[in-house]
Formats: sequence, structure tokens, C-alpha cells
Amino acid sequence: MSVHAFTSCSYSYLNRARVLAATLRRQHPDWVIWLVMTDKEPDGFRFDLAAEDYDRIVTAEELFGEETDRWLFGHDIVEACTAVKGRASCRILAEPDCEKLVYFDPDIAVFNPMTPVIDILDDHSIVLTPHQVEPDSADNPVAVRDNEVTSLGYGVFNLGFAAIANDTEGRRFAQWWDDRLHDWCHDRVDIGIFVDQKWCNLVPCFFDRVKVLRDPGYNVASWNLSQRTLSYDASGTARINEVPLRFYHFTKLGPVGDVMTQRYAKDNVEIYELWWWYRNAVQAKTSTDIPKGYWHYGTFDNGEKIPKAVRELYRERKDLRREFPAPHVTGPASLYEWLRRETDLLENPVERGFVAV
Repeated sequence: MSVHAFTSCSYSYLNRARVLAATLRRQHPDWVIWLVMTDKEPDGFRFDLAAEDYDRIVTAEELFGEETDRWLFGHDIVEACTAVKGRASCRILAEPDCEKLVYFDPDIAVFNPMTPVIDILDDHSIVLTPHQVEPDSADNPVAVRDNEVTSLGYGVFNLGFAAIANDTEGRRFAQWWDDRLHDWCHDRVDIGIFVDQKWCNLVPCFFDRVKVLRDPGYNVASWNLSQRTLSYDASGTARINEVPLRFYHFTKLGPVGDVMTQRYAKDNVEIYELWWWYRNAVQAKTSTDIPKGYWHYGTFDNGEKIPKAVRELYRERKDLRREFPAPHVTGPASLYEWLRRETDLLENPVERGFVAV
């Protein structure tokens, strides 16, 4: 029996997913590492599994079969790459040698062994990490807003990480997760949903043997830097608040991540050095023949970008899904032509809400 791990991404995030796999492989060479790819290869690029740190790849088409195109059409890229996580969990847990399963977001790097989590799964079925494990001071209202208030709106747990035992309760969780993400993995904070995270607020209510992991060495990111300090011991081991740094979540690589890091890392120079390393690692893993921001499912077949408002309309209108089962296709009698004739969404792609019909 073995430990399996996976991440989910599009080809535009493959560089980050490669960094994750390389760092995870360094810590756990015996794990089976999967890449869940919700995308198709861009022209001029070929994914060669033998040249990667991944052992196996599974695509959205393999997971969702004939419904893939019309199902994905109702999701933007973040929603789609998140929504496959439940189905992928069920698929990997069905492997005869999978004893335990760990999910990581692609923008994570692992710095010390994950063995404590694997040991926890001997006695628990599900392991989740909260965004924060210590409250911010009332004297720092900006931190309370950025961290605690944001967690209330976007989810108590950060689902960039989850661990599941291949037991009855773990499989029951994976199936529930798949059911909810298939129909409700949307960025709709206005109705109380943020992809998979808000759903998992319910996990301790619905399932037994749930471990809320409060070790500050896990899922370190901008949303908890106000309470965590990075240092290195005499042997060079990365430590957070004197415990080993298990993994860092490099969310929002770019200006947004920089702003939040500067706000909360303050004079913790080691954090900036870690980001410097990560930027270089991502750059080294970047394939120049993958266009920036590429996503096969992001456009109609004529190359025109699909507005999010169109995706929302299609997923909320059962009549449109029945009439246009191949929504990416343009031409006569297509969804694209119907949109041009009946709406202004292609010309004025503003986000808006729709009522299900």
C-alpha cells in the first residue's frame, strides 16, 4: 500500500505544478504523484510524462467523459481546476494500492517531510488546515479584516491542501466533495459559495474522524504571516515559529502577492528570500511554448474569449444546455450565434447574476 498525492491545474500553471512535484519528490521519492490536467495541449507543446516529476496524469475528459465540454463551459479557469478535485479524489482512491491521498495546490512548495500528516491518517479520515490558527490582535484591525473577516467570507479552511484516508469515511467525504463540486463549485460569494472552500466549512459537521491541523508549519501564506515567522536552524532546516516548515503556499505570484507579503512579513527577511527562490524556480520550469494565460477551454472555437457572464448564463439555463450541447462550437445554429442574436453579452461582457430556468 502507498501514499498518492495530486495537484490540479491548466497548462498555464504547469510551471508552478512542476515546482510542487520537484519539491514533493525530494521529500517523498516513494509517493505516487498525479497531475490532474483540466486543459488540452497548446499548439507546439507536447507534455512528456517521462520527463516530468509526475508518475501519472489524468485529464478532465477522462474524469467526466462525454459531458466534459458542456460541463466545463459553465466554469471559469479557477472554478474548473477546483471542481475536478472531488472527482479526481474518488478516481485515485479507487486505485488498489492507494492507502492515503494528499492534495496540494500547484502553487505550493514542500520543504520538509509530510510524514506527520500521513501518521495522522492512521487515526483520522480527513485532515484540513485552517487559514489561521491564532487570532490577530484587536489592535490591528487591518489584519483582522484581511485574515479573519476574509476567512469568514471565503472559507475557514484553505483547500490548497487536504489529506484523505482510504477508509469508509474518507471515501464518503470524497464522494460528497465530488457531488458538491460538480454542481456548485463557483465563485459566488454573494450567495455564500467560494469554489470548494465554503463547502468544506461543513466537513466537521458532516463527517467523523476529522483532524483540524493547527500546526503553524503547514499552509504558510500571506493570510497567516501576521502570526508566523520563518527562520533557519543550524542545520539549515526551515522553521516556522520553531517548528519545521512543511510547505509554503505561494499564492498570487506577482503584485498582489508582493503587497500582502510586504504587509505581513515586515522585516522577516527569510520570507523575501523564499519568494526570490520560488520566482526563480518557477521561471526555470516555464515552457516558452505555452502561451501566457493559455486555457483551451477559455475560448470559443473561433478564438474569441468566453465572458464569465456567458458561462453563468449557460450553467443556469437548462434550456440552453439542452439546445446547445457543444457550447464552444461557433457557426450556424450555435450557442455563439444565439448569444449574438438574443443578448449583448459578447459585446458587453460584464459579470451579472442569472436566475435558473
